Amino acid sequence: MGDLAADTAVTGSVGRYNARLSRDWEIWGPNGGYVAAVALRAAGEHTQFGRPVSIAGQFLGVASFDEVVIEVKTLRVTKRAEAMRVSMTQNRSPIFEALVWTCGPIEGLEHELAMLPATFDPESVPPTSERLAAAGIQPMYRFWANLDERSETWREAGEWENREPTFPSFERWYRYLPTSTFDDLWVDACRSLILVDTLGWPAVCQLHVDGKYVAPSIDITCTFHRARITEPWLFAQATSVSANAGVIGCEGKVWSRDGALLAMGTSQLLCRPAPTP
Repeated sequence: MGDLAADTAVTGSVGRYNARLSRDWEIWGPNGGYVAAVALRAAGEHTQFGRPVSIAGQFLGVASFDEVVIEVKTLRVTKRAEAMRVSMTQNRSPIFEALVWTCGPIEGLEHELAMLPATFDPESVPPTSERLAAAGIQPMYRFWANLDERSETWREAGEWENREPTFPSFERWYRYLPTSTFDDLWVDACRSLILVDTLGWPAVCQLHVDGKYVAPSIDITCTFHRARITEPWLFAQATSVSANAGVIGCEGKVWSRDGALLAMGTSQLLCRPAPTP
């Protein structure tokens, strides 16, 4: 089991930072949202402002679980906001490239129209880990040990392989383990960023049941609207309403328990033949 704050931490200064990717975040290699979170932490270390606003990134290579170098360059800075370019490499090979906006305290317009779609409390159902253990199933990837996942619906052993195609949507309550809340706004934003990136493929798998392909993310865009640094539970919803010629579009939203929309984003997934089991 990993720890979000520790495993995304960076060291360094003056635009050049180092981090070590932890194997505890493994899905088809390092989880893409986790890689993006490390880049976001480097931007947070670099800037003079305390609030993450957005990240738009492209995954350029599959990293190994080793040290990465992150260079952050300020592209524009004003009294209220800063734009940065974040470049991550490993052994001089490009891994991830992103643009990040941040800002300071600003007074302005306010509205909140995105309604929390959750119809159940997380404590009303058992954790996915307990359900899997009762069925004698081990999680396929170490990544999932970092999350306490709660789902209102559940398929018993054997039902997943024989499922019927349904609308490509995936929604769950999540709580990070072993630490669930973080005072640092940049770490708090990483909670949403990882969920937005990760859950697109599970949504796709609700519709496409033949298992012919896998589809890792090739990009991620995430906007951060609010922070809830004392709330451990996040409700994440992902959908995929369009796929064409091997490219799959996904959308994601993350709410806090009090119904506030914390973040939303999009990603494109690129199909490739599924590996032989």
